[in-house]
Amino acid sequence: IDIAMQVVLSLLLALTSGTLSLDTLNMCMDAKHHKTEPGPEGELYLQCSPWRDNACCTANTSVEAHEDNSYLYNFNWNHCGIMSPKCKKHFTQDACFYECSPNLGPWIQQVHQSWRKERIIDVPLCMEDCHDWWEDCKNDYTCKSNWHKGWDWSSGECKAHTCTIYPTPKSMCEQIWSSSYLYTTLPKSSGRCMQLWFTGPNPNRKVAEYYLNNAHGLYCSVIMGFWSPECVCVCVCVCT
Repeated sequence: IDIAMQVVLSLLLALTSGTLSLDTLNMCMDAKHHKTEPGPEGELYLQCSPWRDNACCTANTSVEAHEDNSYLYNFNWNHCGIMSPKCKKHFTQDACFYECSPNLGPWIQQVHQSWRKERIIDVPLCMEDCHDWWEDCKNDYTCKSNWHKGWDWSSGECKAHTCTIYPTPKSMCEQIWSSSYLYTTLPKSSGRCMQLWFTGPNPNRKVAEYYLNNAHGLYCSVIMGFWSPECVCVCVCVCT
Protein backbone atom coordinates (compact mmCIF):
# COMPACT_ATOMS: atom_id res chain seq x y z
CA ILE A 1 0.00 0.00 0.00
CA ASP A 2 1.52 3.33 -1.03
CA ILE A 3 1.57 6.52 1.03
CA ALA A 4 -1.67 7.89 -0.46
CA MET A 5 -3.54 4.71 0.49
CA GLN A 6 -2.12 4.84 4.00
CA VAL A 7 -3.37 8.40 4.38
CA VAL A 8 -6.87 7.37 3.31
CA LEU A 9 -6.92 4.51 5.78
CA SER A 10 -5.67 6.75 8.59
CA LEU A 11 -8.41 9.25 7.89
CA LEU A 12 -11.02 6.53 7.95
CA LEU A 13 -9.80 5.28 11.31
CA ALA A 14 -9.97 8.80 12.71
CA LEU A 15 -13.46 9.39 11.38
CA THR A 16 -14.85 6.21 12.88
CA SER A 17 -13.33 6.39 16.34
CA GLY A 18 -14.07 7.94 19.71
CA THR A 19 -16.62 10.63 20.48
CA LEU A 20 -17.12 11.55 16.83
CA SER A 21 -18.95 8.26 16.24
CA LEU A 22 -21.11 8.76 19.31
CA ASP A 23 -22.05 12.31 18.31
CA THR A 24 -22.77 11.30 14.74
CA LEU A 25 -25.27 8.69 15.89
CA ASN A 26 -27.22 11.17 17.99
CA MET A 27 -27.13 14.70 16.64
CA CYS A 28 -29.20 17.45 15.07
CA MET A 29 -28.15 19.20 11.88
CA ASP A 30 -27.55 22.94 11.94
CA ALA A 31 -30.67 24.04 10.09
CA LYS A 32 -33.51 26.54 10.40
CA HIS A 33 -35.88 24.79 12.82
CA HIS A 34 -33.74 22.07 14.41
CA LYS A 35 -32.89 21.95 18.09
CA THR A 36 -29.24 22.21 19.05
CA GLU A 37 -29.27 18.76 20.60
CA PRO A 38 -31.78 15.90 20.44
CA GLY A 39 -33.91 15.07 23.46
CA PRO A 40 -37.37 13.88 24.58
CA GLU A 41 -40.41 15.69 23.17
CA GLY A 42 -43.45 13.99 24.66
CA GLU A 43 -46.03 16.11 22.82
CA LEU A 44 -44.96 15.58 19.22
CA TYR A 45 -47.93 15.79 16.89
CA LEU A 46 -49.46 12.94 14.86
CA GLN A 47 -47.03 11.81 12.13
CA CYS A 48 -44.03 13.19 14.04
CA SER A 49 -44.89 11.20 17.17
CA PRO A 50 -42.50 8.24 16.51
CA TRP A 51 -39.58 10.52 17.50
CA ARG A 52 -41.07 11.72 20.79
CA ASP A 53 -38.51 9.80 22.90
CA ASN A 54 -35.57 11.52 21.21
CA ALA A 55 -36.16 14.28 18.69
CA CYS A 56 -34.46 17.17 16.93
CA CYS A 57 -37.81 18.94 16.48
CA THR A 58 -39.94 20.79 19.00
CA ALA A 59 -43.62 20.11 19.60
CA ASN A 60 -44.49 23.34 17.78
CA THR A 61 -42.43 22.34 14.74
CA SER A 62 -44.23 19.00 14.64
CA VAL A 63 -47.60 20.77 14.53
CA GLU A 64 -46.47 23.15 11.78
CA ALA A 65 -45.23 20.21 9.69
CA HIS A 66 -48.87 19.19 9.28
CA GLU A 67 -50.17 22.60 8.19
CA ASP A 68 -50.96 23.49 4.58
CA ASN A 69 -49.72 27.04 5.11
CA SER A 70 -46.86 26.34 7.49
CA TYR A 71 -44.29 28.95 8.45
CA LEU A 72 -41.62 26.21 8.31
CA TYR A 73 -41.01 26.48 4.57
CA ASN A 74 -43.55 28.98 3.16
CA PHE A 75 -44.26 26.39 0.50
CA ASN A 76 -47.43 25.92 -1.53
CA TRP A 77 -48.23 22.21 -1.79
CA ASN A 78 -50.99 23.02 -4.29
CA HIS A 79 -48.77 24.73 -6.85
CA CYS A 80 -50.00 22.49 -9.72
CA GLY A 81 -53.54 21.80 -8.65
CA ILE A 82 -54.78 20.51 -5.31
CA MET A 83 -52.43 17.88 -3.90
CA SER A 84 -54.33 14.74 -2.96
CA PRO A 85 -54.62 13.98 0.78
CA LYS A 86 -52.90 10.59 0.39
CA CYS A 87 -49.95 12.25 -1.33
CA LYS A 88 -49.74 15.12 1.15
CA LYS A 89 -49.54 12.61 4.00
CA HIS A 90 -46.19 11.41 2.64
CA PHE A 91 -44.80 14.92 2.43
CA THR A 92 -45.86 15.52 6.02
CA GLN A 93 -44.04 12.32 6.98
CA ASP A 94 -41.00 13.45 5.03
CA ALA A 95 -41.04 16.77 6.91
CA CYS A 96 -41.27 14.97 10.27
CA PHE A 97 -38.36 12.71 9.35
CA TYR A 98 -36.22 15.64 8.24
CA GLU A 99 -37.02 17.88 11.20
CA CYS A 100 -37.15 15.28 13.98
CA SER A 101 -34.67 12.48 13.26
CA PRO A 102 -31.52 12.48 15.44
CA ASN A 103 -29.95 9.67 13.39
CA LEU A 104 -28.95 11.40 10.16
CA GLY A 105 -25.36 12.13 11.18
CA PRO A 106 -23.58 9.91 8.64
CA TRP A 107 -25.25 11.83 5.81
CA ILE A 108 -24.97 15.41 7.08
CA GLN A 109 -22.82 17.80 5.08
CA GLN A 110 -22.00 21.46 5.48
CA VAL A 111 -23.59 23.92 3.07
CA HIS A 112 -23.52 27.68 2.58
CA GLN A 113 -27.19 28.59 2.45
CA SER A 114 -29.00 31.49 4.05
CA TRP A 115 -31.45 29.27 5.92
CA ARG A 116 -29.20 26.42 7.05
CA LYS A 117 -25.56 25.49 7.50
CA GLU A 118 -25.98 21.73 7.10
CA ARG A 119 -28.07 19.37 5.00
CA ILE A 120 -28.38 15.64 4.28
CA ILE A 121 -27.10 13.89 1.16
CA ASP A 122 -28.01 10.40 -0.13
CA VAL A 123 -29.82 9.05 2.92
CA PRO A 124 -30.70 5.47 1.84
CA LEU A 125 -34.49 5.14 1.98
CA CYS A 126 -36.19 1.78 2.37
CA MET A 127 -37.78 0.55 -0.83
CA GLU A 128 -41.27 0.37 0.70
CA ASP A 129 -41.17 4.01 1.81
CA CYS A 130 -40.09 5.31 -1.59
CA HIS A 131 -42.50 3.12 -3.57
CA ASP A 132 -45.48 3.91 -1.33
CA TRP A 133 -44.69 7.62 -1.55
CA TRP A 134 -44.57 7.54 -5.34
CA GLU A 135 -47.61 5.29 -5.65
CA ASP A 136 -49.75 7.73 -3.66
CA CYS A 137 -48.38 10.76 -5.53
CA LYS A 138 -48.00 9.41 -9.09
CA ASN A 139 -51.09 11.28 -10.28
CA ASP A 140 -50.22 14.54 -8.51
CA TYR A 141 -48.54 17.20 -10.61
CA THR A 142 -45.56 19.44 -9.90
CA CYS A 143 -43.78 22.21 -11.78
CA LYS A 144 -40.26 21.29 -10.65
CA SER A 145 -38.40 18.00 -10.37
CA ASN A 146 -36.07 19.54 -7.75
CA TRP A 147 -38.09 21.34 -5.09
CA HIS A 148 -35.05 23.08 -3.62
CA LYS A 149 -34.80 25.46 -6.59
CA GLY A 150 -36.94 27.66 -8.79
CA TRP A 151 -39.46 29.09 -6.31
CA ASP A 152 -40.68 32.51 -5.35
CA TRP A 153 -40.23 32.03 -1.61
CA SER A 154 -42.21 35.17 -0.79
CA SER A 155 -45.34 33.46 -2.10
CA GLY A 156 -44.36 29.79 -2.15
CA GLU A 157 -45.22 29.67 -5.85
CA CYS A 158 -43.19 28.04 -8.61
CA LYS A 159 -41.50 30.22 -11.23
CA ALA A 160 -42.11 27.56 -13.91
CA HIS A 161 -45.54 27.16 -15.47
CA THR A 162 -45.42 23.61 -16.87
CA CYS A 163 -46.82 20.86 -14.67
CA THR A 164 -45.66 17.25 -14.89
CA ILE A 165 -45.40 14.05 -12.84
CA TYR A 166 -42.53 11.90 -11.62
CA PRO A 167 -42.20 8.84 -13.89
CA THR A 168 -40.65 6.46 -11.34
CA PRO A 169 -40.16 6.06 -7.57
CA LYS A 170 -36.41 6.51 -8.05
CA SER A 171 -36.80 9.79 -9.95
CA MET A 172 -39.09 11.20 -7.28
CA CYS A 173 -37.16 10.16 -4.19
CA GLU A 174 -33.76 11.21 -5.51
CA GLN A 175 -34.66 14.38 -7.40
CA ILE A 176 -37.27 16.07 -5.26
CA TRP A 177 -34.87 17.34 -2.57
CA SER A 178 -31.69 17.51 -4.71
CA SER A 179 -30.28 14.11 -3.72
CA SER A 180 -31.16 14.30 -0.04
CA TYR A 181 -32.40 10.72 -0.43
CA LEU A 182 -30.91 7.71 -2.17
CA TYR A 183 -33.28 5.23 -3.81
CA THR A 184 -32.56 1.63 -2.78
CA THR A 185 -34.12 -1.79 -3.29
CA LEU A 186 -33.44 -2.60 0.36
CA PRO A 187 -36.51 -3.65 2.39
CA LYS A 188 -37.17 -2.46 5.92
CA SER A 189 -36.29 -5.92 7.20
CA SER A 190 -32.72 -5.52 5.90
CA GLY A 191 -31.69 -3.08 8.63
CA ARG A 192 -29.67 -1.22 5.97
CA CYS A 193 -32.11 1.55 5.04
CA MET A 194 -33.77 4.46 6.82
CA GLN A 195 -37.49 4.37 7.57
CA LEU A 196 -39.64 7.49 7.25
CA TRP A 197 -42.20 5.98 9.61
CA PHE A 198 -42.01 3.35 12.33
CA THR A 199 -43.80 2.14 15.43
CA GLY A 200 -42.08 1.21 18.66
CA PRO A 201 -38.32 1.71 19.15
CA ASN A 202 -36.56 3.80 16.50
CA PRO A 203 -34.87 1.39 14.03
CA ASN A 204 -32.88 4.10 12.30
CA ARG A 205 -30.13 4.45 14.89
CA LYS A 206 -28.90 0.93 14.12
CA VAL A 207 -28.95 1.72 10.41
CA ALA A 208 -26.88 4.86 10.95
CA GLU A 209 -24.50 2.90 13.15
CA TYR A 210 -24.07 0.30 10.43
CA TYR A 211 -23.05 2.89 7.83
CA LEU A 212 -20.83 4.79 10.23
CA ASN A 213 -19.01 1.69 11.44
CA ASN A 214 -18.56 0.45 7.89
CA ALA A 215 -16.78 3.58 6.74
CA HIS A 216 -13.95 1.28 5.77
CA GLY A 217 -16.17 0.60 2.73
CA LEU A 218 -14.37 3.59 1.25
CA TYR A 219 -11.35 1.31 1.03
CA CYS A 220 -13.25 -1.11 -1.21
CA SER A 221 -14.40 1.61 -3.59
CA VAL A 222 -11.27 3.76 -3.83
CA ILE A 223 -8.46 1.24 -3.47
CA MET A 224 -9.87 -2.14 -4.47
CA GLY A 225 -11.78 -0.68 -7.41
CA PHE A 226 -15.31 -1.97 -6.83
CA TRP A 227 -18.54 -0.26 -5.82
CA SER A 228 -21.67 -1.06 -3.84
CA PRO A 229 -24.69 0.81 -2.41
CA GLU A 230 -22.96 0.79 0.96
CA CYS A 231 -19.85 2.36 -0.56
CA VAL A 232 -21.93 5.08 -2.19
CA CYS A 233 -23.41 6.16 1.13
CA VAL A 234 -20.10 5.97 2.94
CA CYS A 235 -18.24 7.97 0.31
CA VAL A 236 -20.78 10.74 0.44
CA CYS A 237 -20.15 11.37 4.13
CA VAL A 238 -16.41 10.69 4.17
CA CYS A 239 -15.05 11.90 0.86
CA THR A 240 -16.75 15.28 0.57
